[in-house]
Amino acid sequence: MTIRKALTVAGSDTSGGAGIQADLKTFQEFDVYGMTALTTIVCMEPKTWDHQVFPVALDIVETQLKTVLEGIGIDAMKTGMLGSVEIIELVSQYIDRYNLERIVIDPVMVCKGTDEVLQPENTEAMLEFLLPRADLVTPNLFEASQLAKSGPITTLDQMQEAAAIIHERGAKNVLIKDRGKIREGKAMDLLYNGNSFEWFEADTIVTKYTHGAGCTSSASITANLAKGLTVRESVQQAKAFITQAISNGFPLNEFVGPTRHSAHRSLSAN
Repeated sequence: MTIRKALTVAGSDTSGGAGIQADLKTFQEFDVYGMTALTTIVCMEPKTWDHQVFPVALDIVETQLKTVLEGIGIDAMKTGMLGSVEIIELVSQYIDRYNLERIVIDPVMVCKGTDEVLQPENTEAMLEFLLPRADLVTPNLFEASQLAKSGPITTLDQMQEAAAIIHERGAKNVLIKDRGKIREGKAMDLLYNGNSFEWFEADTIVTKYTHGAGCTSSASITANLAKGLTVRESVQQAKAFITQAISNGFPLNEFVGPTRHSAHRSLSAN
C-alpha cells in the first residue's frame, strides 16, 4: 500500500481550528500522511481572544524543511501563513532545490474578519517568489484583489478579470473563493487554468462557525493532488469537503467556532 505524503508550511493556531492543525486534520481525513514546517505560533488572550503572533526563527524553519524534504520526501505541498519575506524566499528556494511539484499557495494575508494586510511586503514577495512556482493559488476575494492589484472584487466578471491577471503573474491555476458576497445565497468559487473558467457553486451556509475554512479548503486540495488527482478533480473534491465541514461547524467558546473536519464521513455513510 502506497502512503501519500503532504507538507504544510504554515503557522500554528493554538486553538486548533486553522493553520497547521486544520491542515493535518484535513490530510488525515483524506488518508494522506501530513508533515509540517512551522513558521509562526499564534496564541489568543483568553478574555478577549486578541491574537498574539510569535514568529519562528528562519534557521529553524529551514531545519524543518530539510528534515522533511531531504529526509523523507513529499507528494504535494501547501503554504499558509509564512510571516516574512525571508521565509517566502526560503520556501521558493526549497521548491526549486528539490524540484517540488503539486504546490498549493494559500496566500494568507489577513486575520479573518479584517481587510487590512498584515505585512504588505509579503504580498510583493509572494508575487515574485511563490506565484511563478504555484500549481494552484487559492485566494479569497480580498486576497485576489491584492494579488491582481485591482480594486475590490464585487462581481463575477471582476473575479474572472482578477483570475486572469493572477495567472499572468505566474500561477498555473487560480482558484478564487467567494462565500456568498457576490451572489446572495451562493458560494461561488472560480477556477482558471489559463484557457477556461469553471465555476463551482454551492448554497451559502448561514453560520459564524467558519474558523479555518480557508486552510481546510486548500489542505483538502493538496491532499487530493498528493493522491494523484488533477487540479480540477482536487478542487471539486475540496468543494464538497469544505461545504460539509462548514455545514457542521460548532462553537469552541464564546469567540470562535471551527469547521468540523470529519463531517464528510456522515455524508459518505448515508
